[in-house]
Amino acid sequence: MIQIDQLSKKYKDAEHYSLKGLDLKVENGEIFGLLGPNGAGKTTLISILSGLIKPSSGSFKIDGLDYTSNNKQLKQVIGIVPQEYALYPSLTAYENLYYFGSMFGLKGPSFKASIEEHLNILGLGQFAHKKIKAFSGGMKRRVNLIAGILHQPKVLFLDEPTVGVDVQSKTVIIDFLKEQNSNGTTIIYTSHHLNEAENFCSRVGIIDHGQLICLGTPKELIQNEQGAEHLEEVFLALTGKALRDYA
Repeated sequence: MIQIDQLSKKYKDAEHYSLKGLDLKVENGEIFGLLGPNGAGKTTLISILSGLIKPSSGSFKIDGLDYTSNNKQLKQVIGIVPQEYALYPSLTAYENLYYFGSMFGLKGPSFKASIEEHLNILGLGQFAHKKIKAFSGGMKRRVNLIAGILHQPKVLFLDEPTVGVDVQSKTVIIDFLKEQNSNGTTIIYTSHHLNEAENFCSRVGIIDHGQLICLGTPKELIQNEQGAEHLEEVFLALTGKALRDYA
């Protein structure tokens, strides 16, 4: 579903590459976890694959579409759920979803029914016509998620989809994502919740300093790291315990 070849990115005036010759294949139907410390290159990679920024060199294809000649078609194939809420606080949940769905050309009774269905599935039906600014963090996170999947993308990019939410919201979100995946959506997931990633992802790649440093199922990575019992221990062994703060 995703083919990445020697992808590199160096921002203007930066001393180092944010991505450096990265190769990666993600198969159709995977839940692929892209993990790494702050500043490792995860957001840069997702931004390139989402068409938000251009690589310095290298290439990639999504669903067989090359980004250089099929940019418009690519945007129809992918869905993006950013870490920051991409919602208008003065609009209701329904109005937000109607607006974002309309951007993908969705319209008519079936579109309206889809909005209502997804709001109900994620426990938001009774709040459909309340303004987003009155919502809790978990409620905003769920509306944010719906906005990214209304057009039924083949590939869904998730950046910290459960950050800052309570256990109930997290459970609802993860169950919903598993259902989307079972219906054929390939998921690319980034998170600092390594226990969640261990249980959620079918395969994981750990990236650091712009390069892929390991790749495999969570079980394989744990087995290959001596003394590790969980993915978090693998992560620390490979990336170290030094703080990765950056501004």
